[in-house]
Amino acid sequence: MSDNQYKTRMKRKKEHIDSRIEQASIDKGVIILLTGNGKGKSSSALGMICRALGYDMKIGVAKFLKGIQDTGEDMFLAQQSNVQMVSMKTGFTWDTQDKKYDTAMAVETWTKAKEYLNDGSIDLVVLDELTYMINYKYLDEQDILDTINNRPNNQHVVITGRSAPDGLINMADTVSKIEDVKHAFRNNIKAQKGVDF
Repeated sequence: MSDNQYKTRMKRKKEHIDSRIEQASIDKGVIILLTGNGKGKSSSALGMICRALGYDMKIGVAKFLKGIQDTGEDMFLAQQSNVQMVSMKTGFTWDTQDKKYDTAMAVETWTKAKEYLNDGSIDLVVLDELTYMINYKYLDEQDILDTINNRPNNQHVVITGRSAPDGLINMADTVSKIEDVKHAFRNNIKAQKGVDF
């Protein structure tokens, strides 16, 4: 490709992108769903938390499943005055093997998450691993959909977890499916501090 062809191509691309940016005139809180079997859904959500903190935004985080595991992000977020966080007290559901207890802990965590979703002062709410709570029938999907749909107009929501149900997919403004191509764990490499937790 010659320099002139490249320049013409990039000019067309810029015109197209500028046109799309100009058309995007709606300003509202968005729902972002990060699903799929690949690694990086919660990490992506954490990236958005860091981005929001850079703008001095207020954040509510509800962590389902991973509640009793010490992670680097928990230590970091605990130091942030603009972050409120609740973690489900059971850890991974396969640790307890007690559906009644897991359900009660999911409801307790969801109750706090609902407070975040009803608080107009919170700019971003992250519902980490929420999809499992629906798929395992710990929480009522319609209650979740209704609560998120009735949140303050400018509040953003990020939902993570595998096997997102159609209700969440249909409700979300942006859906990314993280594909699992290869994972170190399958080669017997243990989870690494600062990378996996």
